[in-house]
Amino acid sequence: MGCRSFSFIGVIVSLFFASFAQNLQNDSARISLDALLQKYAYKALVRPHTGILYKASHPANLSGMEASVIRLRSGTFWVRGANVSAFLFPPRIISEPFVKRFSIVLQNLGNWSSNYYSVPGYSLVTPVVGFRFYDSSNLSSNAIASLSLNVTGDPISVHFPQFLLPPGSNWTVRCVTFKVDGTFSLANITLPNVCFTRNQGHFSIVVEQPKMNVTKVRRLKKLWKWWVIGLVCGFLGLVLVCVVAMLVVWLTRRKKILKMEKKADQGESFKTIWVGPSKMPSAAVTRTHPVLENEYAP
Repeated sequence: MGCRSFSFIGVIVSLFFASFAQNLQNDSARISLDALLQKYAYKALVRPHTGILYKASHPANLSGMEASVIRLRSGTFWVRGANVSAFLFPPRIISEPFVKRFSIVLQNLGNWSSNYYSVPGYSLVTPVVGFRFYDSSNLSSNAIASLSLNVTGDPISVHFPQFLLPPGSNWTVRCVTFKVDGTFSLANITLPNVCFTRNQGHFSIVVEQPKMNVTKVRRLKKLWKWWVIGLVCGFLGLVLVCVVAMLVVWLTRRKKILKMEKKADQGESFKTIWVGPSKMPSAAVTRTHPVLENEYAP
């Protein structure tokens, strides 16, 4: 019974830590995807012309995704900005650190969006699109550095196609920004199908799931949390009880041994003699005097 309890608790604890490991694995998968799409996008930059958008070719197992790249001069971009694909970059944006030429890698994850990005309590209603800035001063370099942005003027606008809301009414539609560090933020939509950002990353439009479902999910998550905490505490308590029980058994045996030793010390003591190299107890020899059957002695 004890072994079964330990096994069951071990499975629950493993599931708890597996959820945490899954989040780390998802972050790693997104980072790997960005690096892969950047790699294929830069392969399209063969004798590139400034300001021309090049579509990247990628393996068949990434079918449904789109990646493209454009190479720009920092000075021109600062003055004029750029209108590229679904993104409108206004003037007064500069890369950090500053480079003379940079590239923007644009992504549209299409039907892969929900495999890499999600928002608890919300559903994606548009594909996830994104962009990243990279140094392209030397396209022959094996190490391509990513760049940060400093948007000093108007924010960057992200334009999405028309989308249909799920059946029902009173849906809460919001913009979501998935940041480079793995976190996300929600914002209200001020223009139809348009989101705004001052940071690079990935973007989508989401709708809040029905309140009843959200409440139920939160209750289940809370119940699951306390259940796991209770099982972990129970496991630790069981271990503590086992340790205390083993200690009591050891003390009981030790007490019996001490009692036996005390009784042995109070009994008859024996002299010791040496037998070879060993010292051994020896009882004193007492001769039994003979008793005659009659008093006559010859």
